[in-house]
Amino acid sequence: MEIKLNGKTLNAALDNENTLGEVLSGIEEWLTSSGHRMAELKIDGELIKASELSDAFAKDINAINCIEIQTSVIAELTAASLINLIEDINVFKKLEFQEKARYAQNWKESPTARFIASHMSDLYAFCLNTFANGELSVDTLLAITEEIQREVNEPVTEIKKIKPVIEEICIRLTDLPLDIQTGKDARAAQTIQVFSAAAEKLFRIFKQLDIQGFFNSADTEESKDQIDKRKSELVENFTGFSNIIKELYDAYEKNDTVLIGDLAEYEASVKLKELYSVILNNIKGTPL
Repeated sequence: MEIKLNGKTLNAALDNENTLGEVLSGIEEWLTSSGHRMAELKIDGELIKASELSDAFAKDINAINCIEIQTSVIAELTAASLINLIEDINVFKKLEFQEKARYAQNWKESPTARFIASHMSDLYAFCLNTFANGELSVDTLLAITEEIQREVNEPVTEIKKIKPVIEEICIRLTDLPLDIQTGKDARAAQTIQVFSAAAEKLFRIFKQLDIQGFFNSADTEESKDQIDKRKSELVENFTGFSNIIKELYDAYEKNDTVLIGDLAEYEASVKLKELYSVILNNIKGTPL
C-alpha cells in the first residue's frame, strides 16, 4: 500500500496495523507533533467525506492500494479561527438581548467553535462564559482573543515583549515572603495572580514556537537527534516549572506561609527566569 502526504510518497513501514484507522492514528499523531493536521483524505483516488470516516477507518489495509493525505498547518488554522472568533464577538456585541440568549447554542456548532474547543480549551471556556452566561464581558473576551492572536501571529515578538513583565514578577516573587509577613495580603494575592497569568502566557507562546518550527535549527550540521534532544530538554524544563507552580498554589491555598516564601523566592522566581532564558536561547529556526 502506498501512502502519499501532500503529493509525496511517505516512506513509512507498517508494523502490526491491520485497518486504515490504525494506520491513520499513527500518522495523525506524527502530524500533530509536527504542527500539522489532516485536512483531506483519499482512498484509491476517492475523496472520503467526514460522514464516511467511520466506515473508512474499518477498511482492511490489504484492500487498499493508495492513501492520499493533504494537511494544513495548525498555526494557520489557529490564526484563521481567531479572525473568525473576533468577527463572531463583534456580531454578538451588536445583538439584542433575546438574540444573545440564543447565540451560544448556534455558535457551539460552528467550525470555529469546534476548532477552538479542540485546540484552545481555555479560550473556548471564556467564549461560552460570555456567549451563554454573560459573566465575562464582551470587551474582556475580545482583549483575551486579540492577545492570543498576537501570540499566534508573532510568537517571537510577543515573547521578547514580556521580558520586563517576567523581570518584575521575579522581583515580586522574591518579595512575597516579606509581603506575607508584614500583612500585605492584597499585594501577595496580586503577585500570585500575575505570576499565574504570566506562566499561562509563557506556556501558550512556547506551544506556538514549537508547532511553528522555531525550535528547529537553521544549522544544517545539527542532526534531527540533536534537535529532538534540545526540544526534550525544553519540555523537561516546563514539566519542572509546572510542578513548582502546583506546589506554590497548594501552599497558598493551605496558607503555609513558610513554604510559600521558600517556593516563591528560591524556586518559582529562579525557575521562571531560567525558563524564559532557555526558550529565547532555543529560538533558532524559522516558521513553517
